[in-house]
Amino acid sequence: MNNAISRVLVTGATGKVGSALVSRLRNEAGINAIAGVRSPQKASYLDVPLVHLDFDRIETLRPAMQDIDIIFMMTGYKVDMFRQSKAFLNIAKVAGVKHIVHLGACGDNDTMVAHWGWQQFVERYIEWSGFSFTHLRPDIYMQNLLGYGGTRAVDDGVIQHYVGDARISWVDCDDVAEVARNCIVNWSEHAGATYRLASDVKTFSEVAAELSTVLGKPFTYEPRAATEFLEKAVAAGADGAYMHSAYENYAAYTAGREPEPGAPFSVMQRILQRPGTTWAEFAQRHRENFDY
Repeated sequence: MNNAISRVLVTGATGKVGSALVSRLRNEAGINAIAGVRSPQKASYLDVPLVHLDFDRIETLRPAMQDIDIIFMMTGYKVDMFRQSKAFLNIAKVAGVKHIVHLGACGDNDTMVAHWGWQQFVERYIEWSGFSFTHLRPDIYMQNLLGYGGTRAVDDGVIQHYVGDARISWVDCDDVAEVARNCIVNWSEHAGATYRLASDVKTFSEVAAELSTVLGKPFTYEPRAATEFLEKAVAAGADGAYMHSAYENYAAYTAGREPEPGAPFSVMQRILQRPGTTWAEFAQRHRENFDY
């Protein structure tokens, strides 16, 4: 790997974390950032070189990895992740990629939540393939309340979700992108590490109270049945197997069986050299998005 200039391919570059990462790498000394996107014509706003990359079109993978040193790899939320990731990593190995920063899902190694564990199988394949690696396991994104899957999570001050009164570990996508930037720029310092990422822990009722305090208008939480989530997700065309696992996870939360403790905040503090974003800070920063 060229230690002076590293060519970094960012997958998922138009997503919340990917786009935030691209903006941070764009002017980073010693980094040439390249965004891998399915529709280059729609991604010019990223203001970095673009390559056509579609995990479902294997012929796009090798050209996208030409002369790439480091890859930020985001695994998708569907069962196809296994087929897609295996092909992607096999080609990355042949292409000479040295280091993978992988964005997966939350959970410890002994997790019993199926779709969290599926992400960890991708991690193991990265390791087995012989790459230098850093695994990122973010907890629940605060941005999910700004909208998720094309639907509003907060409508007229009412938050709807499917986890009852469970305490949830949260993280800001922008903080995850900053951690990823650090793990790319200083990749050798983070090689071999697995980081769970969270910076606040609150029930949805507590989030609603925080929004009310910060924004000066009432917010409430309305818990919904986990079965409603599954029905809506499948009707919208989401991957049935993956969403069934998410449903089982939500149902466990609702029944008071939290799958496992959240991530320690100390990880964010150590990497960012500052505390991660709290819900009060997030609400203030995104107040226009929550306004009604």
